[in-house]
Amino acid sequence: MSKADIAARGLADEYELNQFPVDVERVAEGLGIIVVRQEGPEDLSGMLLRRDGQVAIGLNPAHPATRQRFALAHLIGHHQLHPRRDLILDTDQRITYEADRIGLACLPLDREEADANRFAAMLLAPPSAVRNAVHATPYGTAEELLRALAGQFGLSHATMGYWLIALGMIVHP
Repeated sequence: MSKADIAARGLADEYELNQFPVDVERVAEGLGIIVVRQEGPEDLSGMLLRRDGQVAIGLNPAHPATRQRFALAHLIGHHQLHPRRDLILDTDQRITYEADRIGLACLPLDREEADANRFAAMLLAPPSAVRNAVHATPYGTAEELLRALAGQFGLSHATMGYWLIALGMIVHP
């Protein structure tokens, strides 16, 4: 189990996050993080700022709600895992998109980004909850499963697909 997995599980236990979609705003509030929404450049999903003992996360309200939820969880991950960084920008420039056969894979450029992505996925859609949902969801195709689970966990279709692939629950032909 990775450091990101342990940190996400610890917060999930502390805040009794057993209903989905997870109330990630409540987690931020519980951690004393101020969450603000302010439009910014199109490629900026969010940012984390630490100053004078306070922590704020800014989210871009022009982005879809699912993107804002993931960005918030991702930046909480940075807060928990990378305490020495005073400013973190969540932009497209820190991500490289791999054009694979299904167009879902997005691979971070550095270890901190990979850790924050893993933390966010673990917090918003823990593997045990995803497995239970897969078994409880009637579906005929992977596409139907993705659609159902994305809604249940409050994730984008692409993020849910990538997570199911990462968990070994689906394989796209």
